[in-house]
Amino acid sequence: MGKTQEPAVPVAAAVIGIRDLRADMAALVRRAGSGEHVIISVAGRSVAQLGPVQTSIGRLRMEDLIAGGQVVAPRRTGTYRPTDPIPVWQGSRIDKLLHDIR
Repeated sequence: MGKTQEPAVPVAAAVIGIRDLRADMAALVRRAGSGEHVIISVAGRSVAQLGPVQTSIGRLRMEDLIAGGQVVAPRRTGTYRPTDPIPVWQGSRIDKLLHDIR
């Protein structure tokens, strides 16, 4: 049979040997997290790829937005429970109502 083809390497990918991967794992994971693709090779043959987590097109997850610094993680977890409505008479002053509530 024919020779197996090497997988296509992304344009901006760095090719790293397995020894370099073991020696510098933390830095390579940070590079992958910032969007760079890193190809891992064993004996000169590309065998794996380290890169950013891909989401479905048009579907962002909250974790992705938090990791990208686009939103701040909520301080509270759980379900939102609104408070019971407070009956208010027409013509009441809001400052007086707030004083009574507090």
